[in-house]
Amino acid sequence: MHADVYAAITGEIVVALEQGVRPWMKPWDAAHAAGPVSRPLRVQGKPYGGINVVMLWASAMEQDFTAPLWMTFRQAKELGAHVRKGAKGTLVVYADKITRTEADETGQEVERQIPFMKGYRVFNVEQIEGLPAHFYATARRFENEGQRDADAERFFANTGVTIRHGGNQAFYATGPDIVQMPPFESFRDAAAYYATLAHECTHATRHPSRLDRDLGRKRWGDQGYAMEEMVAELCAAFLCADLQLTPQIRDDHAPYIAGWLKVLKDDKRAIFTAASHAQRAADWLHGLQPKEQPEEKAAA
Repeated sequence: MHADVYAAITGEIVVALEQGVRPWMKPWDAAHAAGPVSRPLRVQGKPYGGINVVMLWASAMEQDFTAPLWMTFRQAKELGAHVRKGAKGTLVVYADKITRTEADETGQEVERQIPFMKGYRVFNVEQIEGLPAHFYATARRFENEGQRDADAERFFANTGVTIRHGGNQAFYATGPDIVQMPPFESFRDAAAYYATLAHECTHATRHPSRLDRDLGRKRWGDQGYAMEEMVAELCAAFLCADLQLTPQIRDDHAPYIAGWLKVLKDDKRAIFTAASHAQRAADWLHGLQPKEQPEEKAAA
């Protein structure tokens, strides 16, 4: 992938953070029928992953989009629609590998896998005119009443992570391998509780018995610490979107922004690494959920 694409995406995120905005914490809106909270979706309804989630959330926040659906210029044209004149596309990336046959030092031909990335631009459906009606469908708005969420309760119970409640701090302790949470009633609403729990459960995935993630953290506040916190924030945002939760930004995480900015300015690939680890953690936690059983066929 061209270095200028890494720099362009990192630059956009740095600008947002310097303004006090976290691109992965979208101010969710329940206006679209595709869901009150959603990962960004391709035209077929398949969710984006990794760094593309962050970029599309940031673009939606900047341009005040409520629809989570995105497509290319060509896809819009194939649906008989057209991108509105002057609309600004959003950069996303595609990763793959190519196989190349080369001669090794002995002259033998060997196949080598070469990873690559390329960037392309997509448009939100709110930038496109003439699409079928369901792309613009709206949904009823629901208020968060602060009650426990049954789906979220099941999700975190199925992770197998030991969760204890008490005190006024939320943290993950590696030694005893436990997540410590304040009581549910001490949070301002249910979404804030589950967002915090998602953050701490993400930290738990770095345990050697799980993903064994090591980002070089040696002490509180160092670069490895900042990277791990960025992974946990991103993964928590991904999980909240998947669980259709609408958390607000945690005030106690504001001090981390300075550390994130230093990491991003020092390494233009850092946000890609963090997003990749966050996606891997989210996928791992989703993988612990029971598979849906097909419905039994009715007796003839």
